[in-house]
Amino acid sequence: MFFRKTAIAEADVRSALCQYRDRYLATDLDSAQALKSLRISGATVELELVLGFPFAGHEAALRQGLEACLMAVPGVERVNIGLRQQIAAHAIKGGAKPIPGVKNILAVASGKGGVGKSTTAANLALALAAEGARVGVLDADIYGPSQPILLGVAGQRPESRDQKSIQPVMAHGLQTMSIGYLVDEDQAMIWRGPMVSSALQQLLNDTRWDELDYLIVDLPPGTGDAHLTLAQKVPVTAAIIVTTPQDLALADARKGIAMFQKVSVPVLGIVENMALHTCSACGHVEHIFGIGGGAKLAEGYGVELLGSLPLALSIREQADGGCPTVAAEPESATAMLYRDIARRAAAKLSLEAKNFAQSFPTIAITNT
Repeated sequence: MFFRKTAIAEADVRSALCQYRDRYLATDLDSAQALKSLRISGATVELELVLGFPFAGHEAALRQGLEACLMAVPGVERVNIGLRQQIAAHAIKGGAKPIPGVKNILAVASGKGGVGKSTTAANLALALAAEGARVGVLDADIYGPSQPILLGVAGQRPESRDQKSIQPVMAHGLQTMSIGYLVDEDQAMIWRGPMVSSALQQLLNDTRWDELDYLIVDLPPGTGDAHLTLAQKVPVTAAIIVTTPQDLALADARKGIAMFQKVSVPVLGIVENMALHTCSACGHVEHIFGIGGGAKLAEGYGVELLGSLPLALSIREQADGGCPTVAAEPESATAMLYRDIARRAAAKLSLEAKNFAQSFPTIAITNT
C-alpha cells in the first residue's frame, strides 16, 4: 500500500513564519524584513534570513526555534536555513553628517555618577564584538576619562600616520579613543565648556575609525557640555541609559531620557546596574539599592528594560584590572547577561529607520 506525501503549501509555511517571534526582534521575521527568500523543494523548506544585528550567541537557539516551527507544517521533513547578519547604518537627526567609517553611534549615558556607566559601556562594547560586530569606544568624559584604565591600555599613545588624523588604540579587539591617551594620567583638565566641546569633536572626527558597525560613546554623567555637543553636532543614532534601582539614581536617569527625547534621539532602553547582590559566603540575595526601579522607569517612559546586572565584586575587580568581565570571563553568567543586553539593544536598533545615504555613491557632474 502506497501513501502519497502531503504537498507543502507555501501559504502554510508563511503562516508559520508569521507566528514565530524571535525573542530579540519582538516581531515576525517578515515584518522585520529578515526573510530574503523562501524555497520549497519536495519535502524540504529552504530559507535565507538576514538579520540586522549581531547574533553569534543566539544563532543555535534561533535555528532550533525556526526548525521546530517549520517542521510542524504538514509535509515538511527537512529545513535548511541560511543565516547571516547585515548591520546597516540607521537614520540620524537632520543636519548631522555621518562620521566616516562609522555606521551607528550609540551613546551610553546616566543622569548621575557612580552607577557603573563606564564599566557597563565597556562590557556592552565587548559584548557586541563577541556577537560578531565591529565595535569602537569613544571616551567622551574629558574631565575624568576612564576607558583607558578599564580596557587595560592606560599610558598608550595613539599613532598619527599622516600628521592630520590619529589611529584608534586597539584594546581587546575594540577600536578606542580617549583624551586619556593624549594627556598625562595625573594631569587635571581644567577646561571651560567650549574647549571640552572642541576636544570631543576632534576626538570623534580626527580618529580614523575602520568600518565600525557601532561606536559606543561613553558619556560623562549629567547633562552638560559633552551632552550638548553630542546632541547638536554629533550624528548620534540612539542612546542607552544606565541607572541603579535607587530612587536618587532614577530621578537623574529621567533627566537623561528627557534630554535625548527632546533632541529626537531614540532611547533603545534602560540597563539597571547593581540590581542585586548575592553574598559569596552564604548565597543570600539582597536588593541593596532597591527593587524594580528600572522596570518602573522603563514603563513610565515607554522604553524597554534591556536587562538587570548584579552588584558583583568580580565586575569591579576585572574592570580595575583592565580586562572587563566579557573579556575576562566570556562564558560566565554575568558575561551572558551583558551579551543578552547587547543583542536586545542592537535588535531594537535594527528595527529603526535606515540611513540609505551611505549606500549610494557620490555623483559628480563636470563639463567635458
